[in-house]
Parts: sequence; C-alpha cells; structure tokens
Amino acid sequence: MSKLPQDVREHPIPDPAELRKLVSELRRLVLTYKFGIDEVMTKVSILRDEFRHMQNYNPVEHVGSRLKSFESIVAKCRRKSIPLTPEGVRAQMFDIAGVRITCSFVNDIYLVRDMLLKQADLTLLEERDYIKHPKATGYKSLHLIVQIPVYLSDRVEDVIVEIQLRTIAMDFWASLEHKIYYKYDGDVPRPLTDSLKLAADVAWSLDTSMERIHDEVKAISGDEEPVASRHNLHTPEEMLRDFWRAAEADGGFGFGSDA
Repeated sequence: MSKLPQDVREHPIPDPAELRKLVSELRRLVLTYKFGIDEVMTKVSILRDEFRHMQNYNPVEHVGSRLKSFESIVAKCRRKSIPLTPEGVRAQMFDIAGVRITCSFVNDIYLVRDMLLKQADLTLLEERDYIKHPKATGYKSLHLIVQIPVYLSDRVEDVIVEIQLRTIAMDFWASLEHKIYYKYDGDVPRPLTDSLKLAADVAWSLDTSMERIHDEVKAISGDEEPVASRHNLHTPEEMLRDFWRAAEADGGFGFGSDA
C-alpha cells in the first residue's frame, strides 16, 4: 500500500514538460492581471486630468495598485484548495489585481465610482459599500469588483480587478488597522480593537466636517479659479480677449499680408 499522503496520490506532480508549461501559463495569467491594472489606472488618470484641466478640480488625491505575486497565488491555491490551473485561479481568486483610489471627500468617492461605471468596457460584477455599511471594526471603504477586457497579441482576456475607493482619513485608518492585525496575527487584544473603533469614528467625524467646510467655501466662492492660476500673467479668458482685440485692430482675422 502506498505511504504517500492522500492529496499527493490524488494530485501527482506533473512531469517536467507539463510543469514548465503550467509555470508559463500561470506567469502569463499574472501578466494579464497586470495589464488589467494598467487599463484601470489609465482610466483614472484620464478622468483626473480631465477634471484638473476642465473644471479646476481634482477629485482624486492618489492612485495606487497591487498585484498578487506568483508565490502568493500558489500559496493561496494551496491554502484554499483552489486548483492550480489558470482556469481555477480565474474562477475562484478575485484579489489578484487591485487598484486603490484615495479621494479628498466622501462625495468624490461616489463621483469617481459613477464616472468609472459609465464606461462601456468596464463591467461591474460586485459592489460592497462599507461606507454606508461599515464593518464591525470600523472599516470604511467602497469596493468594486469589475471586469475589463485586455487585448493581447492573440486574444482578448476579460480580467477581474478590485477597485477600492477611500478618503484620506479612511486610508490612514485602514493602513493602521492592517499593521495592527498583521502584528498580532489577527488576534488583536480587545483594548486595541476598541481604540481602533473609536479612531474610526473620529476619522468619520473629520471626513464629514471637512466636507461641510469644503461645501461652504464652494457656496461662497462659486466657480472662481484657484488662487494660484490668478497669479499668471494671462488667464485663458484674457488671452482670448487679447486675440479678438488684435483681430479687430487688424481689420479681421487675416492679420495682414502673411495670411
């Protein structure tokens, strides 16, 4: 009778050629998730630049990304009994690619969310709103599980990317929570969890207060340009007015004999 463990007898190690093929397929899979991140990051960058240049406002403070490593994927497959195949990973692992968008205000989170989901090639698979429904720990964030096409040389891959949207205060809190839970390996003493919950409440109070102040400033100043732009020698409006004055002075748009 074989003395090999049951799981080894049921899933024998592939021969060297099959193993090399599997490694190549998994590496290619990880690369497609990297491309999925790139696609989402490009979309966010375009939206941010459009807002900055056309509306003199930037709802996105910071954008970051995370790609699960090859080693982490293999470890999770073993831990969660996920088949170590491209098909198994695609079907059961949804945290390989992640994008985190940090906004100044809570309203900006939903503004960016709506703009992203209006794009035809981005499909929402799942939404978890931990802002309206915080976790018991105090964690707040908006999670979107989306699918986006990645165009490769020989085919199109639909890649799943998780997008997390947070305010600066939420992100600061979540970063601290992660460090604490990692340090205590998930078994955090009750006094610390109580302190974290209190800190989450304080962070939420800060978010709501700052947004209220921001709204009051907007109501007072209207659509005035940022102060920094008024220090320029010519605003875009002044440049256009100078253009029309010069055209009128020259008798039209010909600007002399060189027209």
